[in-house]
Amino acid sequence: MRAWGVTYDTGFTNQGTTTHEPFDPDVVAEEMRIIRHDLHADAVRITGGVADRLEVAARHAAAAGLEVWYCPFTNDLTADELLAFLRDAAERAERIRREGADVRFLTGSEVSIMTRGFLPGDTLTERAAVLTDPARLRAVLPDVQRKARALVARAAAEARERFGGPIGYASLPVDGVDWAPFDIVATDAGYRDATNADRIPETLAALTALGKPVAITELGCATFAGAGDRGSRGDIVEYDDTGRPVGLTEAVERDEAEQARYLRELLDVYDAGGVDTAFVYTFASRHLPWSDDPARDLDRSSFGIVRVLPDGRTGTAYPGMPWEPKAAFHALADHGRARARAAWPGPGARTRPREDAGR
Repeated sequence: MRAWGVTYDTGFTNQGTTTHEPFDPDVVAEEMRIIRHDLHADAVRITGGVADRLEVAARHAAAAGLEVWYCPFTNDLTADELLAFLRDAAERAERIRREGADVRFLTGSEVSIMTRGFLPGDTLTERAAVLTDPARLRAVLPDVQRKARALVARAAAEARERFGGPIGYASLPVDGVDWAPFDIVATDAGYRDATNADRIPETLAALTALGKPVAITELGCATFAGAGDRGSRGDIVEYDDTGRPVGLTEAVERDEAEQARYLRELLDVYDAGGVDTAFVYTFASRHLPWSDDPARDLDRSSFGIVRVLPDGRTGTAYPGMPWEPKAAFHALADHGRARARAAWPGPGARTRPREDAGR
């Protein structure tokens, strides 16, 4: 792969709250330095539905030397509201690019399910339920894809008018995207599970055959035994009527080693399959804190590579940071370090490996 990195959530919005609270720009800046110099990542995909936060995080990522994938990830907007958000985001991303940063712009994420007016349902929960009902999905899919294809094409055209770098779109198969207007073919459906593991090479071949760089914009699994076989279906959190997590839907055994192994294996699969860039999902799930009480340990359902601490506590591995690294963090740091060493031209060269750069 040319580059790898992690997704960084600045706050997914749902029912009046976000998944990144509190949002502290100083913490964001330090986390970007950690992603660059301790994980040895090349890139970061910055997601979220709050315009100012996306820009803040992107600027800190650029300052840390990361390749920035500027990626609005909105929820419950109408198509017109989404286009307005994307226009503003493209202009912000272009300003950062013109200041010298290496920026790619993704024209939204998973619009068929996240945007109102495509799948039936006024809320994300209602729309997501259609995806698990094959009969309902078959009935609505042609109209959903027609609408999504038109919206994504319009978003691409408007992004081109405002952003001078490469553009892509973080897709799901249900979107039915026409990739002609884009520089990058990108998919959030990068998860391996027990039902699709043997089909991943075929899927990759179809994507790379389009003749454009392929980005896997999400891959990962949760932190419990058996999560690797579930892939993207590892969310076992129970939410209340306000969208806040209150517990787990089943008892599971915490297993950080399985998550770490899954990520390393899948990155190797995508490297061998000709992928240009892959992003581990995700750096931190702030809304799913760890607990030493197994029944309240929401981090077991988290796809984050760090364990978010409860009650405003901070960690010891990185003093001042509201989390501790998981086994996945260390496995990815080893992965990034190996890539950095392989890329280092050797003694006498004018550059040094990134791990020597320090934080």
